[in-house]
Amino acid sequence: MARYQYETSPRKLSNDYEIVKKRNTKKNYTRKVNTAKKINTRMKTASKAKMVFFVLIAFVAFFTISYRNAIIDAKYAEIKTLKNNLATVEKENEQLEANIESRLNLKTIQEEAETLLGMKTLSNDQINYVNLPKTDYVEASSEEVKIEDSNTFTKILNFLKNLIK
Repeated sequence: MARYQYETSPRKLSNDYEIVKKRNTKKNYTRKVNTAKKINTRMKTASKAKMVFFVLIAFVAFFTISYRNAIIDAKYAEIKTLKNNLATVEKENEQLEANIESRLNLKTIQEEAETLLGMKTLSNDQINYVNLPKTDYVEASSEEVKIEDSNTFTKILNFLKNLIK
């Protein structure tokens, strides 16, 4: 078996003709591939942009719904506190009405007048009746009531009427 010896490689033979390479086809192919890649990347970026847009729309919708529910909850709490305040005011009102009714009772008024003020009930000989004639004592006024108009046209008419008289 023959072993390889260094620096004993054969020389390359040169060709008598030159090989012509078609570079245009490769460029066109690479351009088509590059444009296809560009279109593909554009589609990917467009789909990513659409996804981001839809996520933002979903976030805004969720935020809007949450904000609306927060406002509704705040109004509900306000209504609840107002109803509680109304109930307490109505209870106080009923208590005050009952207190007023108890104080307006004739027996309690008579008892307070006798105890606090020292008053006594009238006897029959202390009562005096007065007879009044049934004529009308109200006199009708004989004066004319003049109503002054602030309109300039009516003032001129009144002035002319006074000149004629």
